Amino acid sequence: MIELRFESELAAAPDTVWRWATSVDGIADEMSPLLRMTFPRGMRALPADACAPGQRLCRSWLLLLRVLPIDWSDLTLVELDPGRRFLERSPMLSMAFWQHERTISPSPRGASVIDNLTFRPRRPLPRALVRASVALFFRHRHARLRRRFGASRPETA
Repeated sequence: MIELRFESELAAAPDTVWRWATSVDGIADEMSPLLRMTFPRGMRALPADACAPGQRLCRSWLLLLRVLPIDWSDLTLVELDPGRRFLERSPMLSMAFWQHERTISPSPRGASVIDNLTFRPRRPLPRALVRASVALFFRHRHARLRRRFGASRPETA
């Protein structure tokens, strides 16, 4: 298993960050322009409370540079604390195991966003390459969040 952690302090209220980070527009903005994640037509955000833990929400395609399908994820939330935390454990084409926990909490000057990732690729790819690719992508996501909301202090990883 590979484990990574990313943390950013943002100059915005936790509820504002939560609403954006769990909206389809917010997810698209964080991933852009590297990837795009598809969602069913009409879906505007991850469910706030009408989520059956462990039940697939949808199949999302991951599109490289927004157009080239490179992976899919059966988006599955196993724990949800609306406004504060989600734990996603989603079957993926590329990963034998994928877990993404995001926590958003108050901090002295706004909100703290922490992403904890645990994953294992399906194919026997070099561990360092997979780790570096996922780390680069999540650093990009946090940079997009800091650009949108302002950073209250430098990023840690």
